[in-house]
Amino acid sequence: MKGVITITVMNRPGVLNRITNLFSKRNYNIESITVGHSEQEGISRMTVVVQVENELLLEQITKQLNKQIDVLKVNDISNQSIVARELALIKVMVSPQTRSEIYSLIEPFRASVIDVSKDSLVIQITGESDKIEAFIELLKPYGIKEMARTGTTAFLRGTQKSQTSNKFSIV
Repeated sequence: MKGVITITVMNRPGVLNRITNLFSKRNYNIESITVGHSEQEGISRMTVVVQVENELLLEQITKQLNKQIDVLKVNDISNQSIVARELALIKVMVSPQTRSEIYSLIEPFRASVIDVSKDSLVIQITGESDKIEAFIELLKPYGIKEMARTGTTAFLRGTQKSQTSNKFSIV
């Protein structure tokens, strides 16, 4: 099962290392992790996607995360209605014959070309992981030269009750 956990942390050196070490020591594989500033100064937000065998392990992870220094709030949003996005930059080989074919793939996926050269295009695509995977599969026959992907960034949709584990409240 895929678990999606959001973690609000103090923006200090070593916090990311402590969080990832917790997963590593317990032999949990992080599929993706994104970290960035939040709406509050000095506070960062992490989104961790982890593959676990069952919900009990996911609950154990959230409890262990709550014990970490500088962790303010932990949310397991795996089974809730969420907004989740990922970004991919893909450099694909082009020739005069394939350029228009590749452009015809870009539009339905709402991707965009952000760099053009004689023999390649750099395409930017955002969306859910499944959408990005489908787009990559369509581009593979043309020759993907380079690719970089962010991890999933997510939070709850609208105003629903969250299954929150609060360690501290932020005022």
